[in-house]
Amino acid sequence: MDRQRGFTLAEVVFALAILAGLLGWGLPSFRETLRNAARSREINQFVHALHLARQEAIKRNGVVSLCPSTDGELCAPPGTPWQAGWIVFVNTDADAPAARDPGEPLLGVAAHWPEGSLEGNRSTLSFRPFGQMGVTATFTFCDDRGARAARAVIISQTGRPRVSQRSPSDGPLTCP
Repeated sequence: MDRQRGFTLAEVVFALAILAGLLGWGLPSFRETLRNAARSREINQFVHALHLARQEAIKRNGVVSLCPSTDGELCAPPGTPWQAGWIVFVNTDADAPAARDPGEPLLGVAAHWPEGSLEGNRSTLSFRPFGQMGVTATFTFCDDRGARAARAVIISQTGRPRVSQRSPSDGPLTCP
C-alpha cells in the first residue's frame, strides 16, 4: 500500500494561525526595540560629542564648542532645533554664543535626526580647558512615543553628561 506524504488542509490552516499569532505578538515589541535602538544611537552620538568637546578643550587648552548645524559646517541661526544636526569645533575666539568662524577646526559632525526631536535649554555649549562647562544643561530626546519613552542627557557644571528617564529635578520629562 502506497502511503501519501504531505499535510492536510486543516494542518496547514492550523500552522498558519499559530504563525500569525506569534507574529502579531512579536512585531509590536520588535518595533519598540527598533525605536529604542534609534533613540539610543542618537543619545550615544550626542554624549560622545560632549566627551570629545570636553577632552579636546583640556588637551588643546582652549574652548571647544557644540552648536546646532544644518549643513555640518557652520552653526545654525539661534532657535534651530538640535535634531537638525550639530557640530563640534575648536572655538579659538571663544565667542558666546559660540559660532564657527573660518579657520576654526571642525572636530565632529552629527546629521539630522528625522525620527525624533532634541530639545535643549542651551543654544550652544562651550567647554573650557579646566574641565568645566560653567553652566548646567539638559537635552531631551523624544520620538513619536512621547514622554513615556523620552530620555534626557543632563550635563553638570563640570561638563559630565548622564542619561536619565527623569528631569534634573526628578520630575517627568516632557516632549514638544
